[in-house]
Amino acid sequence: MKKIETKIDIKKIKKILIANRGEIALRIIQTAKLMGIKTVTIYTEEEKALPHCTAGDEAYCLGSGALKETYLNQEKIIEIARSCGADAVHPGYGFLSEKSSFAKLVGASGLIFIGPSPESIDLMGDKKSSKIKIQELGVPSIPGYHGDNQEISHLIKEAKRIGFPVLIKASAGGGGKGMRIVNMESEFKQALEGAKREAQNSFGDDTVLLEKYITSPRHIEIQVMSDKHGNHFHLFERECSIQRRYQKIVEESPSLAVTPEMRAKMVAAAVKITSGINYIGAGTIELILDTDGEFYFLEMNTRLQVEHPVTEMVTGLDLVRLQILVAQGEILPFKQEDLKQTGHAIEVRLYAEDPDNDFLPSIGTIKKIGTTSLPHTRLDCGYVDGNEVTISFDPMLAKLISWGETRNLAADKLILALNEVVFIGVKTNRDYLKRILSLSEYRHGFTFTNFVKTYEDKLRPKKKSKEEIALAIAAALFNSKINGHEALGAQGEIKKSIDVWASLSGFRNI
Repeated sequence: MKKIETKIDIKKIKKILIANRGEIALRIIQTAKLMGIKTVTIYTEEEKALPHCTAGDEAYCLGSGALKETYLNQEKIIEIARSCGADAVHPGYGFLSEKSSFAKLVGASGLIFIGPSPESIDLMGDKKSSKIKIQELGVPSIPGYHGDNQEISHLIKEAKRIGFPVLIKASAGGGGKGMRIVNMESEFKQALEGAKREAQNSFGDDTVLLEKYITSPRHIEIQVMSDKHGNHFHLFERECSIQRRYQKIVEESPSLAVTPEMRAKMVAAAVKITSGINYIGAGTIELILDTDGEFYFLEMNTRLQVEHPVTEMVTGLDLVRLQILVAQGEILPFKQEDLKQTGHAIEVRLYAEDPDNDFLPSIGTIKKIGTTSLPHTRLDCGYVDGNEVTISFDPMLAKLISWGETRNLAADKLILALNEVVFIGVKTNRDYLKRILSLSEYRHGFTFTNFVKTYEDKLRPKKKSKEEIALAIAAALFNSKINGHEALGAQGEIKKSIDVWASLSGFRNI
């Protein structure tokens, strides 16, 4: 893959405090080291054994308690940044990354915020104000209601005007919180009450908006990057349609559904937005693509995305480096015509959860993490052997990304990598991801947002034969005996294990 060299000219930033944890903290440290920038990490009492605690040049403990006392405690984080001599703060994603109050506090403390302006965060972080601005800019948006009147009777009237099915969405926040699909008027009141209650609990704001629900849509997003000199670029599209509970689990670039003509219109709309709001830094314009090839603005994420590695792999760019260059006030070192997509990249998110049991979260001790040495394959992981997975944080363990000359080659390579990257000790969605990548519907590009539900039966694990189950039990018994007795009497244990396998399989002892 052709890489575009960026001229590194560090003028301001010498030390970055990373206001985040896990794999994204490690990712930022990796680029900072290459740029000669020192890094400071933060952690909680229960995270002392996690790798991000010792990966940087300095580390400070946030104490223990609820998130509002640790990773969401803006004053404590700024106090650490100032006391350690940091001159910039990188928020990563999640936590405080899209809190304008934090960006303002960073700036007011004489520090550089590696992200957009507080004004952009406010404007685009609110679904209502962003839709109004988008309409002013002439970018297509989903038909809906974004007004102040939150009376039930008025919202029902608006829903009928839009036409069912409609989508109720919390105006603040995201991640599927405060979101309900309503297929008919009789279901509206109960769905509205549930959405408002969830929005209030999650974001402290129960304001909702209504949108026409588009059946079988695709989720397409455009990576954008802008500097402080009025230069606005797009870094092409990613498709993130395969989701569970409104959370993405498979992301890729380019999208099989986007034609060159569609791509030209989408990226033009994205740049119109960033230039129209005088945006600075990295961001993502999220779009909905319907079955007729029409696209609509969904929302803008004013931060780095979890799935940014797929863009890095097809463009050869380091997005964290570009964020830092922009924050230092430098001109982005390329022109739009210099950028191109090469090959195909796919990312999967490895979660500590059981997909075959309603994606129930899993906790426990990670005894062993597998690695992969496949070329053009990348594992971004926030854990090491022996770490505990708890319910205190998001269950995402790692991201696994592969690049290939074609989509099928990238998918094949990713399956091979998933075979190697095991997480022994906790239940994960690894096998489920392999089933997705192997499904013929995935290979043919039928990747709509209802993919997981539509192919629910096909994505279930195949039933194992009695022989396979018996052999697995026998192997487990044998391993436990070997571990307990250090292989003493192994011959006898093998005989017992074979007897167990034979009896469970319906065969006579041998």
